[in-house]
Amino acid sequence: MKIGQTIYFDHQATTPLDFNVYEAMQPYTAESFGNPHSSEHIIGWRARKAVDKAASDVAELIGADADEMIFTSGATEANNLALLGLARGVEKCKRKRILLSEIEHKCVLEIGRVLQKELNYEVRRIPVDDTGSLKLKILEEEMDEDVLLVSIMAVNNEIGTIQDIPAISRITSRYGSVLHCDAAQAPCALDITSLAQYADLVSLSGHKMYGPMGVGALYARRSLHNSIQPIIYGGGQQNGLRPGTLPTPLCVGLGAAAKQMIGELASAERKAVSIRRDLFARLVAELPFETWVNGPAEGTLRHPGNINIGFSGVSAADLLNRLQPRLAASSGSACSSGITEPSHVLRAIGLGEKDASSSVRFSIGRHTSDDDIYEAVEVLQASLEDIRENGLL
Repeated sequence: MKIGQTIYFDHQATTPLDFNVYEAMQPYTAESFGNPHSSEHIIGWRARKAVDKAASDVAELIGADADEMIFTSGATEANNLALLGLARGVEKCKRKRILLSEIEHKCVLEIGRVLQKELNYEVRRIPVDDTGSLKLKILEEEMDEDVLLVSIMAVNNEIGTIQDIPAISRITSRYGSVLHCDAAQAPCALDITSLAQYADLVSLSGHKMYGPMGVGALYARRSLHNSIQPIIYGGGQQNGLRPGTLPTPLCVGLGAAAKQMIGELASAERKAVSIRRDLFARLVAELPFETWVNGPAEGTLRHPGNINIGFSGVSAADLLNRLQPRLAASSGSACSSGITEPSHVLRAIGLGEKDASSSVRFSIGRHTSDDDIYEAVEVLQASLEDIRENGLL
């Protein structure tokens, strides 16, 4: 897709708001503006009904029940509520170890540091192989009945690796440990309608699946609700787990976006996106420059819209700058903007600092066309040739 003259290849940073989602939200920004917690009149009742339906729609996305969904401001807050909330809520229990994968989102890794420093949990990081897949044997070796929680991202936001959550769940459940899954990138990558069968806590984000920014959700298995301590204090909304007035339009938008991620049309869309992703990868590989692909070689093990490419001898920052304003891509997570060190994800899969600093994430979506693919490759080739002509390659 194009935004003006710019080809947008950064869908894993954020997806455009779907028009049908926008249409669903519109009534709740104007005439149906009621507070969903106003329980004494019909205006509030109508807003409450819309929020309840949205909770049901989001729950259906992962195979949960509506009363197990907690609306948040996004996946970062959901991750904080899941990890901090549970760790604080059961602080006096004997389970004092928490396991995270090496390639978790930065916010999860930061929460891990807080848990270790402030609550005295032992936080261990489980390594991944060179494709980004969790080393299950090492996970098994680390598991014991003192492990409170294991947090594994369903789909990586930089290299697109899809983790085997059912296999991970089989390991963690043997020890009675809680499994948290950051699934922000998952809805656009695969069918997750059975995810709640395997994970006890699941974080979701609206703007990663063609919904609005500023809203997400945490699925918390019903049996855990009494063990989670809120991280925000106020009224008693959402069973006291996440107080504050719910933003009705955003909740409705999240529900509408979730509905679009289910069924045959969603499956067909993922397939179409993966075909265009593979076309882009093939065309880039044919360019007269040395490149490689970071992450899984097999397309079915990777987010269908993700391709992370290394350009030998090229500074990713320089390349991305030269692509402007015609092609929008990124060097990794948008949540790490301003951080100058190489991606922790690329380092975790074995890349040295130089190669990690030469890698660019391209991520396409439902509105990306074949013409966009061909034009993007032309822009990329011109930028690489410019780098070479200036003696920087």
